[in-house]
Amino acid sequence: MKICIPTLGNEGLDDSVSEHFGRAPTFTIVDILKEEVKIVQNRGEHFGGMGTAPDLIAEAGAEVVLCSGLGPRAISMFEQLGIEVYVGASGIVRDAIRAFQAGLLREATDADACKMHRH
Repeated sequence: MKICIPTLGNEGLDDSVSEHFGRAPTFTIVDILKEEVKIVQNRGEHFGGMGTAPDLIAEAGAEVVLCSGLGPRAISMFEQLGIEVYVGASGIVRDAIRAFQAGLLREATDADACKMHRH
């Protein structure tokens, strides 16, 4: 299973979870089965690039996204891509994965969407 976490840098499992999903500078992709970590630069539209963060994450093969929060547009896009999204992640990547595995994060719905990101 490949899990994606929006992050602030290139520190892998010790990187901080970004509180702003679409504006996260990087996405840390963790393959739980293979114990591999990959860093993907956010080259989406918020950073002057093409495409969206959900598209980048789908290209990286992630099946699950763990984040602090995100907007309703991103939630809808992930639903269309068949990628599960869980909110409530914080701390570092390692902590977010442990919280997910312990069932402490909740699956995102439109009610969880950041109210300031209604676009």
